[in-house]
Amino acid sequence: MTVVLCRHFGLKHMEIAEDIASETFLKASENWAIGGVPENPTAWLYTVAKNKIKDYFKNLSVFETKIKSKPPENSQSEHDFEFNNQLISDSQLAMIFAVCSPANSTGSQICLALQILCGFSVEEIANAFLTKPETIKKRLQRAKTSLRNDNFQLQSLNETQIKSRLDTVLKTLYLLFNEGYFSKTNNQQIRKELCSEAVRLTLLLTENPLTNTPPTHALLALMCFQSSRLEARMNPKGEVILFNDQDRSLWDKSLIERGNYYLVNATDGSANWRTKYHLEAGIAYWHTTPTDANKWQHILQLYNQLILIEYSPITALNRTFAFAKVYGNKKAIAEAEKLNLTGNHYYHELLGYLYSDTNPLKAIEHYQRAIGLTKSETEKQTLTTEIERLTQKKNHEHPSPG
Repeated sequence: MTVVLCRHFGLKHMEIAEDIASETFLKASENWAIGGVPENPTAWLYTVAKNKIKDYFKNLSVFETKIKSKPPENSQSEHDFEFNNQLISDSQLAMIFAVCSPANSTGSQICLALQILCGFSVEEIANAFLTKPETIKKRLQRAKTSLRNDNFQLQSLNETQIKSRLDTVLKTLYLLFNEGYFSKTNNQQIRKELCSEAVRLTLLLTENPLTNTPPTHALLALMCFQSSRLEARMNPKGEVILFNDQDRSLWDKSLIERGNYYLVNATDGSANWRTKYHLEAGIAYWHTTPTDANKWQHILQLYNQLILIEYSPITALNRTFAFAKVYGNKKAIAEAEKLNLTGNHYYHELLGYLYSDTNPLKAIEHYQRAIGLTKSETEKQTLTTEIERLTQKKNHEHPSPG
């Protein structure tokens, strides 16, 4: 709703749009509590918002004509203002590109996307970034000032604007999904609502000919494959379940099929597309294919290509896990130790996993280091449970003399 209102008022008057959206939902909470939810809640909300816009311009007209003695510039604009599904979709698509202004940092872009496009509160964004609400408020204020000064027009997107910002848009949506899939919050490792919002916004890109590109389809395929395993990644205690231990009956087959569809459409036949999204979608595809005997060789080859396109410590560690599946834990330990990422808790988690079968003491040592490095309480609990399992195993194999 804020996005649609910004299309009407312009980005320079974003606060007006946010105020009207807030007042609309406040009225809904009051009315619906008494009379119940209407048959068409969306239509109800937008009708109320439209009426509030008319009231705003009416009051503005009175102020301008009676107090300042001049006609308001926007006095007639409400007559051209209508809500419909196409307008809502187009407005959100345009706002995605506005939010991804190169004038703002990546972190600020995600903050704006979470608040403006996904409706997250300052407190929720602060939790996602492991920082104080006051810090997020200041970051949002600076980002919105930059957005207002950008003179980006929400009415329509031209090809030049799309080409110059599409890479940034895809990266922002990728990071938004990852924040949900590997959340950095203290009490949650998976935030399904962030994943859902990232998928919803990426779907919007596929509905416009200018943004319906092979990399967009590859990113959407990746999100579908990863989302298909969300229900299997967490136990009732909130602990993450490792891939090998997941109940495959909980995997969402319909999302896997959608992932296959978008991955097939991620090439247009005229170019050899090989973006990081294509490679990561390919890796995720093979993860959802449990029957192929050579799947880990395929996964390792894709990681080898991915690490050449865009190196990151996480990619290197994930590649080492795949390397272990192909060549065994002993050789993988040597590969992992070459990385020397001693300040990274995932590094110690991986070594803990690789040592767990042959050297429980060494595995426990690495898991304890990982606990000291991670800020996630649920991850600490998961690692503590694994330490307890290894301790019991060690005691069973080497009981104390009695």
